[in-house]
Amino acid sequence: MTTVAGLQRIAPVPTSSDFIDVVLNATMRKTPTVIHKNFKISRIRNFYMRKVKFTQDTFDEKLGRILSEFPILDNLHPFLSSLLNVLYDKNHYKLALGQIATARHLISQVAKDYVRLLKFGDSLYRCKQLKKAALGRMATIMRRQKDPLAYLEQVRQHIGRLPAIDPNTRTLLICGYPNVGKSSFVNKVTRADVDVQPYAFTTKSLFVGHMDYKYLRWQVIDTPGVLDHPLEEMNTIEMQSITALAHLRSAVLYFMDLSEQCGYTIEAQCKLFHSIKPLFANKPVVLVINKIDIVRLSDLTPANRAFVDTILADKTVTVVESSTYTEEGVMDVRNKSCELLLAHRVEQKLRGNRIEAVANKIHVAVPQKRDDVERAPFIPDAVKTRVKYDPEDPERRKLEKEVEQEMSSNPWMGIYTQDLKRDYQLADDSWKYDIMPEFLNGKNVADFIDPDIAEKLEALEREEERLEAEGFYASDDEEILDSEEEEFLDAAAQIKKRKAEIKLASQAKNKLQNKPVIPRKKKHVTLTEFTNGMRKVGHDPIVLEKRAARLVEAKKAAWEAAEAEREAAGGDGDDVSMGGDDDVDMDEAPKRGGRAAAKTRNALPPGITSKEQLDKAHRLRFFAQREPARLAKASESDRHVPITRPKWMLAGKRKAGKTQRR
Repeated sequence: MTTVAGLQRIAPVPTSSDFIDVVLNATMRKTPTVIHKNFKISRIRNFYMRKVKFTQDTFDEKLGRILSEFPILDNLHPFLSSLLNVLYDKNHYKLALGQIATARHLISQVAKDYVRLLKFGDSLYRCKQLKKAALGRMATIMRRQKDPLAYLEQVRQHIGRLPAIDPNTRTLLICGYPNVGKSSFVNKVTRADVDVQPYAFTTKSLFVGHMDYKYLRWQVIDTPGVLDHPLEEMNTIEMQSITALAHLRSAVLYFMDLSEQCGYTIEAQCKLFHSIKPLFANKPVVLVINKIDIVRLSDLTPANRAFVDTILADKTVTVVESSTYTEEGVMDVRNKSCELLLAHRVEQKLRGNRIEAVANKIHVAVPQKRDDVERAPFIPDAVKTRVKYDPEDPERRKLEKEVEQEMSSNPWMGIYTQDLKRDYQLADDSWKYDIMPEFLNGKNVADFIDPDIAEKLEALEREEERLEAEGFYASDDEEILDSEEEEFLDAAAQIKKRKAEIKLASQAKNKLQNKPVIPRKKKHVTLTEFTNGMRKVGHDPIVLEKRAARLVEAKKAAWEAAEAEREAAGGDGDDVSMGGDDDVDMDEAPKRGGRAAAKTRNALPPGITSKEQLDKAHRLRFFAQREPARLAKASESDRHVPITRPKWMLAGKRKAGKTQRR
């Protein structure tokens, strides 16, 4: 439940003009600012829709924060709710928050309508005008909230100055007519510094002081003076006292001034007590007779004493006399009030259902006799004859505690450790401290813990001897395999070996994930290596060998024809070796013709007719490359792209002028 301390953490509420400035400034700074009419129309629409949505979201966030931070009166403690109602008028407060919520909803609707219109904007000008209209309507809605925002800011400032009152803690509540000594008493018993003056209504609001009694923290609340007139005629200052009396669970200290120096007669003070007595229901009440340094209760005239006796007739009222001037009886008032409140709080807790539930849990059931038969307790004879332990007996058995004390007193005996093996019950007491192995000869001992293990082992050995005598194991060695079975077993062994190789390759592949591996297509494999590899894995490469021989013959014939044509045309006749069948590269064989033809052609590039032209082209190329090299560029196409920033990041503070580009 919210307390006054929780209400003091509300953020400041800006005025309507500041609100608009903050939101529009944030929209300008946090959204793109450059747009051109030549952009795609969808881009222009999104540009302005983003501005409208961002403005609406910012308004929504800030208004929502105001609505969430200000408390809902119906959710507060009754004391806080009534106190805020007295100070700020509940209807006015709710109306202000309602207007803020309505403005938030209207801004959301405006944004939704104009975003819908912006989706059909046909030009930059139209979209810009719609954006200006949307932001203008939102600003107009906020300008109308000038009064609610100003009222809420005043409420926030006043809440921040309210005392931190906890409605549920131990509280002493001081009330009475103005100028009877309430504030002086608070200053005496607490660390508060309440203003004290010799005129009425010096205290105009609730003041709180704290003190310690019986190691407990107490709060003492000083209320403004109350005058004896109807509730409807009381002002805000008096209503604060009535609110505290009505809703706080506390001990009430009603102060009276019998000297009448406060300006009010004893009769009026007694009438005020009776008029607000209904507010004291279920609260301990202490009647404090103050200023006894001037007039004591025993010094009153019979007429005035009769008025006081009407109060004392109520046996629930405790009377204490004190003087805040001489400090006589001040501590007595504090102590009696605190004791009464503690007793009252305990009594209230005992009245509820909670104490009954606890009492039921700790109820002890007592069994009832079912018949008249006497059933005496059975005590074994061994227990009766057992000798009781006597620490003075020298023949007594030594306790483990005594062994520990002996070892701790003698540092040479080491550190005490309880002997857990001493009470083992074994067939031979010499076995108690034997080492129990877990593994013996590499085998788990627990697997061999079997009382019949020796008999089982003998039976197994006898069975093995019988099978060996019958020739069960000799038949495998004498068996002769035929050729088909040998091939079958050989193929099976090759398959097994190949599977192991594939597994190893897969494992190596996983290990070499981040290491460069030569691609398979780049490996140099000759025809002989290729065919031998296929034979190893069980394939017949005869078809591939015949096809490779045909390709080599065809290439050879083509090269010979090309040589004949070149000789007929007057070529240089450079010979190119073919190589044998075994030297054919499986990857390079189809491309060999193109490379050989390139070697037979002129070495000059296309478009160059002489070596002089080639040298001149090289010089021009190096000359053109000097400038990019000087600027550390790769070539003419390597251009510098600077870091692009929006204009508002580089232009500095905006001056007064046009903002059409936004």
